[in-house]
Amino acid sequence: MRFKNLLLSSSILLSSVLLLSYCTENSKAGKTTTAGAKAAASTEDTIATGKSTYAPIDTAKYDSLNVRLANGDTTGRWPVKNQPYPVAGAILPYKRVVAFYGNLFSKKMGILGELPPKEMLAKLKTEVKAWEKADPNTPVQPALHYIAVVAQGDGGADGKYRYRMPSKQIDTVLSLAKRSNSIVFLDVQVALSDIQTELPKLEKYLMMPQVHFGMDPEFSMKDGSRPGKKIGTYDATDINFASEYLAGLVKKYNLPPKILVVHRFTRKMVTNYKNIKLRPEVQVVIDMDGWGEPTLKLGTYRNHIYPEPVQFTGFKLFYKNDLKKSPHHMLTPQELLKYKPQPIYIQYQ
Repeated sequence: MRFKNLLLSSSILLSSVLLLSYCTENSKAGKTTTAGAKAAASTEDTIATGKSTYAPIDTAKYDSLNVRLANGDTTGRWPVKNQPYPVAGAILPYKRVVAFYGNLFSKKMGILGELPPKEMLAKLKTEVKAWEKADPNTPVQPALHYIAVVAQGDGGADGKYRYRMPSKQIDTVLSLAKRSNSIVFLDVQVALSDIQTELPKLEKYLMMPQVHFGMDPEFSMKDGSRPGKKIGTYDATDINFASEYLAGLVKKYNLPPKILVVHRFTRKMVTNYKNIKLRPEVQVVIDMDGWGEPTLKLGTYRNHIYPEPVQFTGFKLFYKNDLKKSPHHMLTPQELLKYKPQPIYIQYQ
């Protein structure tokens, strides 16, 4: 697959001027806003009653649902063997997550920031209904997948080429999620920083039971390259750090399992996948993040997701980029449900 068809988030870099002009005024915004404080207070109540709120796992149903997701695969790869059962309150594989991705600062980063909130949430509801119709046996959990740390074209004060979104923007996403009964994913593009530095800075949000985490290898530039010049990478050690950190929060605050989404569309974006450690407190999704015509996307899924099983799989759909080559179309729920394994996390950009 040619690089120009794989550079999924070049629009993020093109939006860096917009980000910088806006964010300079908010660079000192470190305090949680009133809306965020209310959300946190509500969360504390949920945490306090966590043991009685979350139903224990039905292990037989968990196994049967994973077999169904394998969709008749006979290679022995799927479902993943010897994975630990999750702690109480797990979303996967009991529900399929359907998420809108983007950033509120730019219309070019995804559908989450492209449309006005009311219109965006209505469109998300439409996609949820489409998946419920395509697979009536799997309930759908709506989600907002927000880029909380953005790779950018400017090095910034510390030369790390990333910008951390101000708290009030994350609080806005939490408020939108509450209105739509959605969960939230906070996604990071570390650029010349690293996951060990960026993840802990989001703990005040990740301690909330409805907030999950995403990490994007495309912009993890371990060789010091500027983001956007080449495709970055994460190793199993990076993913294990994130998983262990999230697991610690689940234990500390008595939370349901966190979902950890790792984006991928090349082999080198995730190295040493066999060393990725699974934990009862974290559910790992490897998300097929490539854009293009249906045959190209299926090829990416078959070549880079299917043969290297971790736990669950996801699939990203692009409202614009998937349609760049006429007369191709964006894949439908019915088409994706034919894949082996079936993706349990769906992201729209």
